[in-house]
Amino acid sequence: MITVEEALRLIKNQTTDYGTEEIELKHSIGRILQETVVADRDFPPYNRVTMDGIAFQYEAFENGRMTFEIEGVAAAGAAQFTLSSSDNCLEVMTGSIMPLQADVVVRYEDVEIEGNLATVLVDRIKLRQNVHGKGTDRRAKSEIISKGVMISPAEIGVAASVGKAKVKVSKVPRVLIISTGDELVEVHETPEAHQIRRSNVFLLQTTLQHYKIDADTAHLNDDLKTIKTSLALFLENYDLIVMSGGVSKGKFDFLPEALTALGVEKHFHKIKQRPGKPFWFGKHPKGTLVFALPGNPVSSFLCTHRYLMPWLKDSLGLKYQTPITAALAAPINFKPDLTYFAQVKLTSGADGKLLAHPTEGNGSGDFANLVDADAFIEIPRGKDLFEVGEVYPVYLYR
Repeated sequence: MITVEEALRLIKNQTTDYGTEEIELKHSIGRILQETVVADRDFPPYNRVTMDGIAFQYEAFENGRMTFEIEGVAAAGAAQFTLSSSDNCLEVMTGSIMPLQADVVVRYEDVEIEGNLATVLVDRIKLRQNVHGKGTDRRAKSEIISKGVMISPAEIGVAASVGKAKVKVSKVPRVLIISTGDELVEVHETPEAHQIRRSNVFLLQTTLQHYKIDADTAHLNDDLKTIKTSLALFLENYDLIVMSGGVSKGKFDFLPEALTALGVEKHFHKIKQRPGKPFWFGKHPKGTLVFALPGNPVSSFLCTHRYLMPWLKDSLGLKYQTPITAALAAPINFKPDLTYFAQVKLTSGADGKLLAHPTEGNGSGDFANLVDADAFIEIPRGKDLFEVGEVYPVYLYR
C-alpha cells in the first residue's frame, strides 16, 4: 500500500500527449488551446469614442470656448471625420473613430444642444477624456491568449476579434467507463430488493464532459471469462479505461486478475487513504491506461478528482493552476494512519478566506451526501485531531 503522494507521482509519470487538432472556434469551449493567439492589429485598432457626445479641441475649451457649432455626426462604423475648425465640434457615437483634429469628448449629459450649437455645461474636462486610445489594450503582433489555457467565452470572444475562425486544441483520449457487478441494473429499470441502479458511470461520465470528453460506457457482470474477453477488446480500442468496482478483496472482484492476465502492468494497488483505498492503476503495453476505481460511489468520485483529473489536465497540456485551500470551520477527529478526504461545504468568511464545513455522511457508500457538499478536503496523516482554522487543500466538484 502506497501513500497519496506516491500514487499521484506514479500516475503523473504516465502523462500522455494525445496530439492536437484544429476545430471551429464556435465548438472550442472547454477545450485546451494549443497555440498562441496574437493580436492581428492594435487593440483597439483606432482611437475609439467611449461615450455618446460631442468631440472638439481641448485647447479651445481651455481658452474659454464653451459653445461650439456642430459640423456633423460621426456614427460607429463610419469612416473617420476631420474637424475643420477649432470653433466647431462633431457629434460622436460610442464605438466611432475619434475625429482628426479633436482630442476630447464630452458626453451628452454634460452638453446642451440648441439648433446647430452645442454648449458644454461643466467647468472642467480632461484632455482625451472618453477616448480609448489606439493600441492601449494590446499592440499588433503581441500575445493575447497563451497556449495551455482552457477556452472559455472570454477566449472565444477575443479569438473571434482577431479573425481566428479555427483554433488548435489538444486532442482528447478515447475513453471507456466500465461499471461492474451483478447487482447493477440500468437507470430506467426498477431494481429488485437485492439490486441497485447503475449510477457511478453517470457520475464519472459527466465529470469528464467538463473537458469535452464524450466517454463511452459499458457494463461487466461478475464472470471472469466474460471480463477477460471484453477487456481484451476494450484495451485495443481505447486510450483510457476507467473502471468502477471489482478491485477489492471479494471473491467476485476479478478485475486485478483479469487485467494481469491480459498483460496490463500494475503500477499500484491500494493507497493509504480513506475513502478510496482499493484503487488499482496500470498500463497495457499498447499504451492504454487503466484507472480501476473502487465501487463505492464516494470512493470512485474522490479518486476521479484527486488522481484522474490531475493526470488528464497534464495530458491535455492545461497550464498549472494554483491549488485551492480552505480553513476548517469545525474540528475533525480521524485516528487511522491514512490520508482522509472529508466532504465539505464551502463558504467565505468575513475576511474573504474560504472556509470548509465538514458534512458527515455514512461512509463511502453514502453518495447522497455528495449533494450536501461542494468539495473534498485533504487531511494529512500524522495526527488525530485537526483544529478549526487549519488550512488544507480542497478538490472542488462544483
